[in-house]
Amino acid sequence: MARFLLATIPLVGHVAPMIRVAQSLVNAGHDVRWYTGKRFQARVEATGAHFVPMEKGFDYSLDENVPLELGNQREALKGLAQLKFDLKIFFIKAAIAYAQDLLSILQRFPADVMLADSFFIAIAWVHEAGGPPWAQLGISVLSLPSKDVAPFGLGLPPRHSILGRWRNQALYSLLKHVAFRDVLTCVNQARAELSLPPTDKILFDLISPYLYLANTVPRFEYPRNDLLPQVHFTGPSIPQADPVFTEPAWWNDLNQGKPVVHVTQGTVASNSQDLILPTIQAMATEDVLLVVTTGNKPVESLGLPSLPDNVRVEQFIPHPYLLPHVDVMVTNGGYNGVQMALAQGIPLVAGGKSEDKPEVCARVAWSGVGVNLKTKSPRPSQIRQAVQEVLTNPRYRQNAERIQADIQRYQAQSNMLHLLEQLANTQRPVLRKDATS
Repeated sequence: MARFLLATIPLVGHVAPMIRVAQSLVNAGHDVRWYTGKRFQARVEATGAHFVPMEKGFDYSLDENVPLELGNQREALKGLAQLKFDLKIFFIKAAIAYAQDLLSILQRFPADVMLADSFFIAIAWVHEAGGPPWAQLGISVLSLPSKDVAPFGLGLPPRHSILGRWRNQALYSLLKHVAFRDVLTCVNQARAELSLPPTDKILFDLISPYLYLANTVPRFEYPRNDLLPQVHFTGPSIPQADPVFTEPAWWNDLNQGKPVVHVTQGTVASNSQDLILPTIQAMATEDVLLVVTTGNKPVESLGLPSLPDNVRVEQFIPHPYLLPHVDVMVTNGGYNGVQMALAQGIPLVAGGKSEDKPEVCARVAWSGVGVNLKTKSPRPSQIRQAVQEVLTNPRYRQNAERIQADIQRYQAQSNMLHLLEQLANTQRPVLRKDATS
C-alpha cells in the first residue's frame, strides 16, 4: 500500500477528471487523501478518499464558482487580459496558501506521491521545498512548449516546417519576455514568499519531471517530435454514470427519429447569450430535437418567454445518460465535455475564446471531429451552417468514432493506476518505453 496526496483547483473542470483516478487508487488498496474545495467534499468521499479541506487556501468553490467581486473584475476583461487575470489571481497568488496547506498536511501524512491537476502549480513548489515526487493529471490539452507547436492559448494549428518552427520559437519568446513578463514577475513574487528561488517557468511550461498523465489519446493531440519522455497518453478519465437519475418527462422524445443536437456551455463561461441562445435561434426551424443544458443555472435565466417546439431545456443532465442519444454536440470547448463526447463517437461544433477553450476548439478542427466556429459568440446562421455540415458530412462522425475506438483501447483507469503505482514504488521518473528504447 502506498500513500497518495491528491490536490485539485476547486473548480468542476479540475476536480471531475480526478474522480475515477482516486477511485482506482482506493480500490487498489492505497491510502488516498484529497485536498480541494469544500463544495466537493461529498464527491471526494464518494471515491473512498479522505477529504482534506483548504485551510489557508483560497476556496472559491464556496461561491459555486468565484466570488462576485472577482467575477465582475474578470468579466470586465477580454482575451489576453482576462487570461492573465486568471493566472495571477486563481493559480499563482492562490498557490502560496495552497503550498502552505500541503506542507502542513505532509507533516501529518507523509505521502509517497503527490498528484495534482496540471494547473495546480503549488504541488511543484511543495516538491521543491522538500516534498515527495509529484505527478500531474492533464485536465486540458497539452500546454507544454514544443518546437512544433505554437504557445498555449493562441489557438494556432501546429507547424513542423522550418518556417513554422521559427514562428513557434518567436511567439514563445514574445509571450514570455513581453506579453507575460508581468505574470512571470508574479510567479517569482509568490515563490519568494515560500523562500523559493526565482524561476523562468510560468505555468503552461511547468511539468513534473516524474510523470505527466495526458488525459486523452494521441489522435486528438498535436504531434510533437520533442515530447518529453515522462508524458504518457492514457486515454481520458471519463466520469461514470450517476446511478440516481430521474428522466425528464420528455425523455422519450429522444427516440422520435430526428437528429438530436445538444448544446452546453459548462459551468465557467456560462453566459447563455454566447452560445445557448444563438443555438436555440439557429435550430428553432430545423427538423431536429435540440437539448439544452444550462450548467445548473435556472431555466428562467435564459429569459425566453417561450421555447420553440423542438427545444428541451434542463439545468443539468448527466452526460453518460444523454450523449448516447446525441448526433451533434455544440460546445464552447470545455475539455471534459469534449472528451466525453468523443468517447461516444459524437462530432462537435465548437466555439469558445476564454480559458483553454481556443486550444480545445482548434484541436476539434485539426483532428477532423468537428467545426471550429473561432468565436465565443457566433451568429445563429453560423451555428446552423456548422450543424448542417456536421450532420451531412460523414467524415466528422467517422473521425470521432476513430477516437472513440482509441479511447476504448487505452483503458484510462488501469493505465493511470499502473503508472502511479510505478512512481510510488520506484520514486523515480516513469518514462515511456518508446522514449527509452
